[in-house]
Amino acid sequence: MTDPFIRTIEDAGREGPLAGLRLAVKDLFDLAGVPTGAGNPRWLETHEVPTEDAAAVALLREAGAKVVGKTITDELAWSLNGTNAHYGTPENPAAPGRVPGGSSSGSASAVALGRADIGLGTDTGGSIRVPASYCGLYGLRPTHGRVSLQGAVPLAPSFDTAGVLTREAATLRLAMGVLLEGAAEAGPITRLLAPQDIWDEIPEATRAAVMPKVEELGLAIDREPLFAANGDAAPLETARVAYATLQAWEAWRTHGAWIEANDPEFGPGVAMRFANAAKLDQAEIAAAQRVRSGVVALVRDRLPEGTALATPAAPGPAFMIGGSPDREAIVRLTCIAGLSGAPGLAVPAGTVEGLPVGLQLVAAPGGDERLLELA
Repeated sequence: MTDPFIRTIEDAGREGPLAGLRLAVKDLFDLAGVPTGAGNPRWLETHEVPTEDAAAVALLREAGAKVVGKTITDELAWSLNGTNAHYGTPENPAAPGRVPGGSSSGSASAVALGRADIGLGTDTGGSIRVPASYCGLYGLRPTHGRVSLQGAVPLAPSFDTAGVLTREAATLRLAMGVLLEGAAEAGPITRLLAPQDIWDEIPEATRAAVMPKVEELGLAIDREPLFAANGDAAPLETARVAYATLQAWEAWRTHGAWIEANDPEFGPGVAMRFANAAKLDQAEIAAAQRVRSGVVALVRDRLPEGTALATPAAPGPAFMIGGSPDREAIVRLTCIAGLSGAPGLAVPAGTVEGLPVGLQLVAAPGGDERLLELA
């Protein structure tokens, strides 16, 4: 197994609400005087060492968190597996021999191993929520734009968010309280939408492990389908395809010129995704944007104040290192939050054959604090 840290760091720490807590930083975030590698050696070679901390790192440090290291990430954050062709696969102590989930793999591993209390990560399409589920952790993808990404390597800017992973709900709430800018005013969550059309797609073992956690919250549960019948035989798959298309389009717009100029060596999955992204045409992008607009309206309509969407955070437990994940099934569960800019919370829910699986709760944009209260 690979150590989650690319570099360990000596940091004295400061006074503040996070004093005494150790912080592991995903290698997308700048640390003053420390190279940012974004999971790829060629990126490391072609970028200068930063002179300032990323905004999120600075906030956590100012609140007293002590940086203990930079952690492995999937290359340019474009994967959900937690593997890296150059630096290896960080250990998942909750599921030995299995992936930790990505792309915030090193941060999740460091927290799960007890080598950090807070793992700073990013979530574009599930990169906090999936590792949280696989490693038995708490994690929050915040409302898009609520946490600054200044000083962090982007992937798909209209989807990218920064959040944290922790072992305890109280630590998650404390750390996210530092990062969230401005307190959102809203009432508590009193109702959960656990839509039949999504839950019917979940493997039986995962349903049996996660649904009791939904019921344990003691809130009213609505099982009405999320997607109304509209002639689309697979509306959740349509949403996934739209997400994947727009993410790829933005990823190529963000990194295509650097890739063409520097010819980096990527692992096979990341290389294939960038190659396909370069071929997208405007008709595909326009169709995906229309679907995204529909999902934004759907979330606004079906998740009013006081309501959260409840689904598994992943279709099942972490897969074996070297195995083949069902990436599409994972993204079908994570894409609603990404497409709508909504916050998504992952909490430990149960086990399948002794391996952790998580519950995902999604609120309308701005509902971060209400989700943290539920945690």
